[in-house]
Amino acid sequence: MKLISWNIDSLNAALTGKSERAEQSRAVLDTIQAQAPDIVAIQETKLPAGGPNKKHVEALAKWFADYDFVWRSSVEPARKGYAGTLFLYRKSLTPKVTYPEIGAPSPMDQEGRIITLEFPKFYVSQVYTPNAGDGLKRLAERQVWDQKYAAYLVELDKTKPVLASGDYNVAHEEIDLAHPKNNHQSAGFTDEERAGFTNLLKAGFTDSFRHVHGQVEGVYSWWAQRSKTSKINNSGWRIDYWLTSNRIADKIVKAEMLDSGDRRDHTPIMLEIDL
Repeated sequence: MKLISWNIDSLNAALTGKSERAEQSRAVLDTIQAQAPDIVAIQETKLPAGGPNKKHVEALAKWFADYDFVWRSSVEPARKGYAGTLFLYRKSLTPKVTYPEIGAPSPMDQEGRIITLEFPKFYVSQVYTPNAGDGLKRLAERQVWDQKYAAYLVELDKTKPVLASGDYNVAHEEIDLAHPKNNHQSAGFTDEERAGFTNLLKAGFTDSFRHVHGQVEGVYSWWAQRSKTSKINNSGWRIDYWLTSNRIADKIVKAEMLDSGDRRDHTPIMLEIDL
């Protein structure tokens, strides 16, 4: 199986926008399509509660005509048009779809952050992890989220192996960002967030990229959009992951970042696994 995960930062902007960035986003969709993935996980869709509109559906069909899709948007009391996730999967696949709530601090469970696909022999789950926020104002809630999310994956793993992907909003180790010394108090690289990710891995999961590539440095999945030189200088962070249950880690074939050209922000990440 080939699976791709990407934080798109507004599905509407990517599909219908006319800016240079929108054109860059559509070029990334071309790249994803060319990989012919079985499953595509999309985070930060920023869609309204009603989900994709007719224009969105028609545009998605341009790239993914042979795929079905499911989505989850932010609903009240959470902010409208915030966060959100979407799965595309080949029509030959017929997963059972769930939209779990994990008992996270309100209103995180209403922000459309997790969708899970259940197949006969495994799960595929995606997440858009809450950001700790400016001034770390949401760090305490984020720590609770990390505990609840890990417990959720562990419960899935008791039944069958798990493939979990998404924007985890944390660079795990110092080699996962270009400037660790300057960012120890920054959202996404606090000791608390890093410990949360360590605990997730210790609960029975493998970081597929590190499994394949070891301690390679300078490979990132996100570059600050506001900095025009972040990607030119490769001043990035690796905050997007494909995780697998430890017991199927030996079936990982490939774990890569896909090229997103000049577009800053997230780049897609790909997992190939022999299931």
